[in-house]
Amino acid sequence: MAEGQGGGVLVCPVGGETGQAEAYPDAGSAVRARPEAERWVWRSTPALYERVLEAGCRVERCYDVEDAETLLLAHEGMAGLPRGLPAAYARLRGLPVPEDAPPRAAAEGEPQPSLFDTGAPGPALPEGTDPLTALREVYDEQQRRIARTGHPGRMALLIAAESAGMLVAAEMGRAGLPWRADVHDALLTELLGGRYPGGLEPPRLARLAEEVSQAFGRRVRPDLPADVLKAFAQAGVKLTSTRKWELQSVDHPAVAPLLEYKRLYRLHTAHGWQWLRTWVGADGRFRPEYTPGGTVSGRWTTNGGGALQIPKVIRRAVIADPGWRLVVADADQMEPRVLAAVSRDRGLMEVAGGERDLYAALADRAFPGDRAQAKLALLGAIYGQTSGDALKHLADLRRRFPAAVAYVDDAARAGEEGRLVRTHLGRTCPPSGAADSGEAGLPQEEDAAPAYGTTSAARARGRFTRNYVVQGSAADWALLLLAGIRQRLHAAGLAGELVFFQHDEVIVHCPAGEVDAVRSVIDASAAEATRIAFGDIPVRFPFTTAAVECYADAK
Repeated sequence: MAEGQGGGVLVCPVGGETGQAEAYPDAGSAVRARPEAERWVWRSTPALYERVLEAGCRVERCYDVEDAETLLLAHEGMAGLPRGLPAAYARLRGLPVPEDAPPRAAAEGEPQPSLFDTGAPGPALPEGTDPLTALREVYDEQQRRIARTGHPGRMALLIAAESAGMLVAAEMGRAGLPWRADVHDALLTELLGGRYPGGLEPPRLARLAEEVSQAFGRRVRPDLPADVLKAFAQAGVKLTSTRKWELQSVDHPAVAPLLEYKRLYRLHTAHGWQWLRTWVGADGRFRPEYTPGGTVSGRWTTNGGGALQIPKVIRRAVIADPGWRLVVADADQMEPRVLAAVSRDRGLMEVAGGERDLYAALADRAFPGDRAQAKLALLGAIYGQTSGDALKHLADLRRRFPAAVAYVDDAARAGEEGRLVRTHLGRTCPPSGAADSGEAGLPQEEDAAPAYGTTSAARARGRFTRNYVVQGSAADWALLLLAGIRQRLHAAGLAGELVFFQHDEVIVHCPAGEVDAVRSVIDASAAEATRIAFGDIPVRFPFTTAAVECYADAK
């Protein structure tokens, strides 16, 4: 079952008669022994590919069986069921389905997993089951399930794209983002006033805390919201939270030092000295653990490290190696362009068909040159803002771009009715329950995606799914973008490598002489991703690209 030419698929290392697996000590050895293989089908990229990279190997393409199971289960309305190889095999055979093993990192010196290792300790395949046979049977059944979907080609593309994203995530984690620990330490010292021994607050925080207490006339802990709310209440000011926007509406001498304390406290706890010791290696690299598809919309998350929330001031520590540059590419107005692509609204596709600012183009066409109104209207349609000026603007959009507004209206209605809602490629939002985390960028009130069943919950879910079809389709497009950049960098023999990705932004670390080539790679990959995902349409996805030595200088 191994074919290395003509787009063949290598399901596993096989030799001799078809279906007989050769014995390899680990995944790295298997990949090294079969350089002609164009694609590997294996159970889990996170469980296997890091070890392949450690062995100095690389694969061009893969099919991640467990990730495919996750996507297919959701598409079939069974999101949340165990998705591991033992569970998928048990479902196929009509056996009791075991729960998935909890995530677990390999200990130093632990033997590398084989291609067919099911992740023990944890649920195992039924006794006597050949792991290779189980893998192949589950893969074959997944192909049949894909064929039964409403759009098999799109679903196959989604699985291929997310499998490619898994490879990118592992390679970015291994490459690491260049990080100057000495610059980071100097920034913290400048902002916080240095470190105190024994876990005491840095001097700057201690002084701000004292200013807050003096403003209230008694000792107040600014790091405790309940204490702050109580102090304001005693001063005759009723607040519901200590959020910035609410504090800014209050005329009280404690507000200014409190807001500054909160800003620096977040920096100290999220990206302070403890973070620096934990996450930046001696080689000057920050290596977060990326999780592709970590949210229900398909956006990535990270397992610790806060890679997707690096404060601008801390970006000053992200510095390219000598003679190298960071090529930072930020997709311009990605979600509105995606709406144009998925809705096939002719008018909006024309607006999104050029390189110029989309909101300015929209303003010229529908809002007498008022870019701010155009932006408010379009984002209001995507995010479900239906009050005040947003409601009037939505009515204007509906008249001028009926297909685009109908697309998100239909998604909202499906969500309110508790139906499955899908992205353009077929990623599926469950009828109720799981939702994006705040990191996904959705409005805060939608972060919990309340269960369907009450009028307010149904409306909230409708707002969530209205955005889901756009944000999720954007996440799917971004996977194709990443896959294209990865493939083109390698094919061109460039030394540059992907080192960072966040929703609509990518960073390639490359020698200064490769900057122009990397720019071309990104542009070509964006065009290809658009064609593959949406077909031949006039919509364009331009990037604002900067080649800098320091990440903070990119914006």
